[in-house]
Amino acid sequence: MTVLPDDGFSLAAEFPDVTHEQWQRLVAGVLRKAGKDTPDTAAEDALSTALEDGLTTRPLYTADPADTAADGPDSAGFPGFAPFTRGGRPEAGAVSGWDVRQRHDRPDPVRTNEAVLADLENGVTSLWLSVGAAGVPVSGLAAALDGVFLDLAPVVLDAGSEFGAAAQELLSLYEKRGVPRESASGNLGGDPIGYEARTGEALDVSDAVATAALCAREWPALRALTVDALPYHEAGGSAAQELGCSLATGVAYLRALVDGGLSVEAACGQLEFRYAATADQFLTIAKLRAARRVWARVAEACGADPAAGAQRQHAVTSSVMMTRRDPWVNMLRTTVASLAAGVGGADSVTVLPFDHVLGLPDGFARRIARNTSTILLEESHVGRVIDPAGGSWYVEQLTDELAHAAWAWFQEIERAGGQLAALRGGLVSERIGATWQDRKKNLAKRREPVTGVSEFPLLDQAPVERDPAPAAPSGGLPRVRRDEAYETLRARSDAHLAATGARPRVFVAAIGPASAHTARASFAVNLFQAGGLEPVHDPVSVDAESAAAAFAASGASVACICSSDALYAEQAAGVAEALKSAGALRVLLAGRPGEQRETYVRAGVDEFVVAGGDAVAVLTSVLDRIGVN
Repeated sequence: MTVLPDDGFSLAAEFPDVTHEQWQRLVAGVLRKAGKDTPDTAAEDALSTALEDGLTTRPLYTADPADTAADGPDSAGFPGFAPFTRGGRPEAGAVSGWDVRQRHDRPDPVRTNEAVLADLENGVTSLWLSVGAAGVPVSGLAAALDGVFLDLAPVVLDAGSEFGAAAQELLSLYEKRGVPRESASGNLGGDPIGYEARTGEALDVSDAVATAALCAREWPALRALTVDALPYHEAGGSAAQELGCSLATGVAYLRALVDGGLSVEAACGQLEFRYAATADQFLTIAKLRAARRVWARVAEACGADPAAGAQRQHAVTSSVMMTRRDPWVNMLRTTVASLAAGVGGADSVTVLPFDHVLGLPDGFARRIARNTSTILLEESHVGRVIDPAGGSWYVEQLTDELAHAAWAWFQEIERAGGQLAALRGGLVSERIGATWQDRKKNLAKRREPVTGVSEFPLLDQAPVERDPAPAAPSGGLPRVRRDEAYETLRARSDAHLAATGARPRVFVAAIGPASAHTARASFAVNLFQAGGLEPVHDPVSVDAESAAAAFAASGASVACICSSDALYAEQAAGVAEALKSAGALRVLLAGRPGEQRETYVRAGVDEFVVAGGDAVAVLTSVLDRIGVN
């Protein structure tokens, strides 16, 4: 029996060194077995993934200088020190985790108060209140905060055009309840540029500047301004566009505050930045790290003391990624997003309830939302390690590339005259709109899958109903959602169901044994359900003799042939002819036809549906042909 040494033993000591080229050779071999004739040197590129902003994610990162941050391996620094990539505070969340901030939109002050107290009693540590036309009336703010210990629970306002009145109401409430000025914390939520991005309506920045000056003088723990990047994310912007717009907005506010008499350091202290956290875990982590880094560069360029460049961050789980169909899956999305926000170093995290896009959330949804952070902090201990992703070759490289892409967009905005000029001149909407159009193509082709919507939908799931939420501000940049194209298709199917008592159907004409047709039949079933079409796969298998009768019995008017390439060559033409003779308005075939295309078309095949094809276009054309309005 071999006795292992006690000291100096390396678990890798007996293994030979392996080169990058050897790994590439093995990968190329695997790809060739999959039918891709890839040279060894191109194997890595074949497995790389293109991201927005011209970024690319490679399958492997190493300590090689080509894989490390452009500004050097030590550019991230330490938590609490410039450039703050690893965290704005030295202790980050290691002491108490992140601030669990819950949003409240309900216009009834009494019911809002019930929800507020339930949240604070069960793990929430700060409140984010929508005030004014889109939430609690300014006059109802005191009732909504009845029973809240305002010296312990920070309050963040989102009042839009009613910022001045809401801020004054909250400050008066602090005074009436005897809250020491040094104990009042949170953010009064002034964001005139964000409001204009949302609505197209200009607000005078002077109210926000005056309030910020008041806070800087008399309310040391209270901030006056929010740099809200959500309007750009929710309009379809990329991560770099979201960051660049936030930088330009922050710089605009710094200029206004300094012109209003504040020092650069005091002006920086009046800002809190709000970003979206998505289910793209690594991109969210990198985005928050990059945001701190580039803002520290802005503060440095403005001549601020290095400590003033620590960006205060509020991360909110993305509403763009939320779906109206199968909303329960949103719980999974928000869990990943909040994990990424915490790992990325956000100071405050808001988990939107899974039913957020359906209306006002119910008590169960709010409970799950707040418990998501509780589990991550108390059971998973995510906050115990500062910047746990730091040092990852991939995360560091992605952070660096994203920071440079955001800086380039920020400089372009500045050359256009700043954020307001870029908004009013159309630069922001044009650039973000182009990004969203590209993303829509990926969504339509299911290259960006949406679980429960474009992939694995539940066609017969009962809709989830909620009380309607107040109308969100509109008139400026649009609000988009990943599910919107498929939601339109499903709505057409729902209307057909309501009018006729049945959903539009597609007959799945599977040829041969299950081993031959299951893969493509499953693909077709998944595809059609994404558009609200009910697939009828009965009988399990058909041929040219049985296809007509089976199709007639299905109640469908469209059919899709599914099998292997070998059986297609033998039977697809005959089955297509039989389906057409039975009255099929449209016959589709799952898979690429290859050299048999003309044969299949002559037999009656109207369209070929393939992985990577435009699913939305196919589904729309099928519904149109069936006559579903």
